[in-house]
Amino acid sequence: MAAVQLTGHGGFEVLAYREDVVVPQPADGEVLIRVGAAGVNNTDINTRIGWYSKSVTSATDSGGNTGYGDEVDTDGSWSGVGLSFPRIQGADVVGTVVAVGSGVDNGRVGERVMVRSMQNPPPGSPLAKDPTACVTIGSEMDGGFAQYCAAVATEAFPINSDLSDAELASFPCAYSTAEGMLHRVDVSDETVLITGASGGVGTAAVQLAKRRGANVIAVASESKWEQLRPLGADRLLDRNADLVAELGTESVDVVVDVVAGPTWPALLEVLRKQGRYVTAGAIAGPIVELDVRTLYLKDLTLAGSTFQPVEVFENLIGYIERGEIKPIIAATYPLSEIVQAQTDFLDKAFVGKLVLIPPS
Repeated sequence: MAAVQLTGHGGFEVLAYREDVVVPQPADGEVLIRVGAAGVNNTDINTRIGWYSKSVTSATDSGGNTGYGDEVDTDGSWSGVGLSFPRIQGADVVGTVVAVGSGVDNGRVGERVMVRSMQNPPPGSPLAKDPTACVTIGSEMDGGFAQYCAAVATEAFPINSDLSDAELASFPCAYSTAEGMLHRVDVSDETVLITGASGGVGTAAVQLAKRRGANVIAVASESKWEQLRPLGADRLLDRNADLVAELGTESVDVVVDVVAGPTWPALLEVLRKQGRYVTAGAIAGPIVELDVRTLYLKDLTLAGSTFQPVEVFENLIGYIERGEIKPIIAATYPLSEIVQAQTDFLDKAFVGKLVLIPPS
């Protein structure tokens, strides 16, 4: 089959498009999926360059093209455990079940499915004993940058939708990440500030927060505002704006952040007393300055969000099937053009998601 293999941590040279990769066989409790489309995500690039390693402290775009070389330790993955290479990446898997392993109902053949990106560790994994541990498809296991993908049957969710495979492929990773953050801090009809609002997670968070009745303040480059307004943003701020000057101190109930970086302290300044901050990314840099007095004098809650209870993905399926959220597709590419897709992703000159299409 055709697939893109990640051969190590590094620049684009570690992405190998091949057409002679062996089709995986579904093991006990697994299904084999003919992949219709797979989205491009920050995690694909972060994993390729080894950005998750604690030895790397810079923004994700600083090593996106070339990697970090000898800076990367063996902890450059979501789980903190060294990856096994070659690895087929792709956290967004959408397609059709074409075969099943033992113990799986043969009636699932022909089902259209979306695979949960953030999964419970498989049996035998060193993380399996931790009830809050999770692994990412395309990182700790092979993912969707291929014509076929084997997945745990219970993690491949049937989906009934008129949307195309490319449109559905915009949802699994980005939207479950966004919904996981909102679920983590229990967002309701309150004022929510969303950073990085033009990206995959950001556009998802705008829609999902609005769905919960929130008053949404979206932060993104001004050139992208017209595309964000229809998603439900009530107010738009430029990514270079002085948030304290624009909003005032203690003006926001919740901050949903995927940016971090040097301007991070302003996010806590605009939070009201007993406000909540949640993050699932740090594209502008993972090292931030915290005045602990701000944290305790304002009774703030700071939350990280990686683990997602299964109901987050189940709810997402329901939102899609009821038409409560919509895909935002900026461009599609043949799987063989993955380097161009990641180059465009790093340029950040788009709104929504970029999607790869494997050969039919």
